[in-house]
Amino acid sequence: MSVLFFPEIRCREKTLTLGSKVLVMGILNVTPDSFSDGGRFVDPALAVDQAHKMIAEGADIIDIGGESTRPGVSYIDEEEEIERIRPIVEALGKRTDIPLSIDTRKAAVARVALDFGASMVNDISALQDDVRMAQVVQESGAGVVLMHRQGHSATMQKAPHYEDVVDEVKSFLSQRVALAQSRGIPPDHIIVDPGIGFGKTCSHNLKILANIGIFHQLNQPLMVGVSRKAFIGELTGKPVAEREMGNAAAIATAVWQGAQILRVHDVAGMKDVIRVAQALRNSCDKYKEETIFG
Repeated sequence: MSVLFFPEIRCREKTLTLGSKVLVMGILNVTPDSFSDGGRFVDPALAVDQAHKMIAEGADIIDIGGESTRPGVSYIDEEEEIERIRPIVEALGKRTDIPLSIDTRKAAVARVALDFGASMVNDISALQDDVRMAQVVQESGAGVVLMHRQGHSATMQKAPHYEDVVDEVKSFLSQRVALAQSRGIPPDHIIVDPGIGFGKTCSHNLKILANIGIFHQLNQPLMVGVSRKAFIGELTGKPVAEREMGNAAAIATAVWQGAQILRVHDVAGMKDVIRVAQALRNSCDKYKEETIFG
C-alpha cells in the first residue's frame, strides 16, 4: 500500500508531514477560463475568502493558479499572470499557517509568489518550460511538484499516444527528479504527479489510476489530481459541476494505492472520501502485518 520514503516534505519554513494522513491540496484558480471554476474567483476578495473557506474545511495546501492549462487553451504572458495572482498571494502568503503553492510554469511568476510568502511551486511542465525555474526553486528552498504532461495545453488532447503509458510516465518523472536534484533541489522538497488528463485519453488515465502504486518506485511523495476532469465526464456523462461522485471513486482508488496528496476543488466533500479510504487502507495494512508477523 503506502510507501513512505521520508517523513516530511520541506517547503521553505513550512513542512508537510507524510504518513499520518493523506494531504489535501485545495485548488484556487484566479482565472477567467479554467475548465471548472473559471471566472468565479477573479475578484481577489472572493479568492481570499475561498482560500480561507478551504483552510477551514481542512485543506493542507492551497494551490493558486493564474493561468488556465485546460486542453485547447492558449497560454498567457507572465505579466498578466503576475497581475492575477499577486493580490491573492500577498493577502494570504504571510497570514496562513499552511503552505501556499503557486501553480505556474514561469520562473518570474514563481519568484513573485515566493517573495510574497508562497512556499511551493506546482509546475505542470516539470521544470521544462522555463529554464530558470529550477534555480528559483533551489534558491528559495521551496517545495516543488513535478508533473508529467505530453505536449502543450493547446494541442495535448488532439492525439495523445503511448506504447506503455504507465512506464513512459514513470520514466519521464524519474528523469525530471534526477534533473531537479542535479540542480540542487533536495529530494525531500520534490513531489511527483503523473498528470492525469494532461496529454492522455480516458483509457490512459484509467491505466495510470489503476496502477498508481507503481509510481512509489520513484521514491518521492506522490500527488494525484483528478478533480472534475474530462475523463470523469466521459465515463459518467456528467457536466463539470456534477462530477463529484466520479471524483470520489477516483480519489478513493488513488488513496487505496498510497497516494500521499490529492488535489481537489471540493475540500470538504473529498476530505471525507479520503478519510474513509485511508482508514480502510490502514486497516488492511494492519491486518497484513498481523497475518505476517502475528
